[in-house]
Amino acid sequence: MTTSDISAGSLIREWRTRRRMSQLDLAMEADISQRHLSFVESGRAQPSRDMVLHLAEQLAIPLRQRNQLLLAAGFAPSYSEKPLTDATLAPAFAAVETVLKGHEPFPALAVDRHWNLVSANTAIAPFLADISEASLLAPPVNVLRLSLHPGGVAPRIVNLTVWRAHLLERLKHQNDATGDPVLIELERELRTYPSGLKNSRPAPVEPSGIVHPLKLAHGDQVLSFISTITVFGTPLDVTLSELAIESFFPADEQTRAVLVRLAKERATAS
Repeated sequence: MTTSDISAGSLIREWRTRRRMSQLDLAMEADISQRHLSFVESGRAQPSRDMVLHLAEQLAIPLRQRNQLLLAAGFAPSYSEKPLTDATLAPAFAAVETVLKGHEPFPALAVDRHWNLVSANTAIAPFLADISEASLLAPPVNVLRLSLHPGGVAPRIVNLTVWRAHLLERLKHQNDATGDPVLIELERELRTYPSGLKNSRPAPVEPSGIVHPLKLAHGDQVLSFISTITVFGTPLDVTLSELAIESFFPADEQTRAVLVRLAKERATAS
């Protein structure tokens, strides 16, 4: 079904339902009457451009889907969607590269909305050792597929059940928020891989723990990482709004020491 086949009102109702809000909830958040919102959703009232954007803001609709909502209401999109190679995005992409480089000797990578690799720093090398399925490294490299595929990183993830559950939960939340069909299909695929949540009990939470770390076998050692996600604040371009940087930090001194040593070895080799 194309955007032209869907009314703006039905899309607003769909997003309101996705956000688990009643008409009264949304009307109060948007400072409009519930009666007017009901008329908009049913198609009895045509929302203005400002009203479409106002409701989209209250519903925290992603920029890509805001453009679709505007089109459904008969208006031109408000947000550009430029390729990363576009000159106007050069300062933003330079900022991404600065963050990635500055995070060394610890691994960091940037991904797009479908978890395809956009860029990574040189410290990502330990994650890519011994990949048996070469096709997983062919562009575009999907980071989630690479992580959980039995021919990818998965065999070296010591706490695979826990980490897999974490990644699948993140993806599920993303799907709940965006309804992206590509991500929905990706989630279905990843759930067919071994060591998933099916027939697995949740791992107990350590009393002294603060996060679930990623534990990665590296030779005869186990590297332990915690991670953070960074996104651009107040983006006005769709592509930029969907770009995310994941930075991995050593969760213990042994991991820190190994990463520093590997960085020195790479510098010497070059």
